[in-house]
Amino acid sequence: MEKSKQFVGLLLSLIFIYIMLYITFEETTIFWYLYTFTLLVGIAIAMLYGKFKDELSTWHYLLFGIGYGTILYGLIRLGFLFITKINSSAENTIAIFLETYGPDNIWHYILLIFIIVIGEELFWRGFIQQHLKNYLSPKLAVIGTSILFALSVAISGFWLGVIAAFLAGLIWGFLYEWKKSLPLVIVSHEVFILLLFMILPLY
Repeated sequence: MEKSKQFVGLLLSLIFIYIMLYITFEETTIFWYLYTFTLLVGIAIAMLYGKFKDELSTWHYLLFGIGYGTILYGLIRLGFLFITKINSSAENTIAIFLETYGPDNIWHYILLIFIIVIGEELFWRGFIQQHLKNYLSPKLAVIGTSILFALSVAISGFWLGVIAAFLAGLIWGFLYEWKKSLPLVIVSHEVFILLLFMILPLY
């Protein structure tokens, strides 16, 4: 009975997130406000029903977070260079997506760094992944969460982003299961975002 209640809660949470993301990607003029609101609700759900682990010391999770965030950025950068070499239209597709949804002022960066990144990790890794482990092995829970995370990007229609989100989800998901530290995963995500949008952007 308890597991069935948890499953219903999991399903309803996903339905809410996907519906809100559909609306968010449709309303491009207020995208950042809607996306932030969606993740704030995601944070609330995760705080109420999620399971967070923090089994590393501060210097350990900072070190691993910086390292894996940089590695992920390197993989995405290599993927970008590869896909734009073999597909001439890919660069234009990426440019249009970033022009439509990418951060372009200080408030966007503040929302991204202090709410959105944290919210994504709390919701997807801290809530969804942990609840899927009630029904699947840890490995399958990571893969399942990565697919669900990628589907949240698929709503935008940006299929290259879907691939990137799936890869990122696998890395962050397995990292969480390996090191048992959500702060580590958050730091890794923050470093990746800072490199991707501020320090060494693709454009």
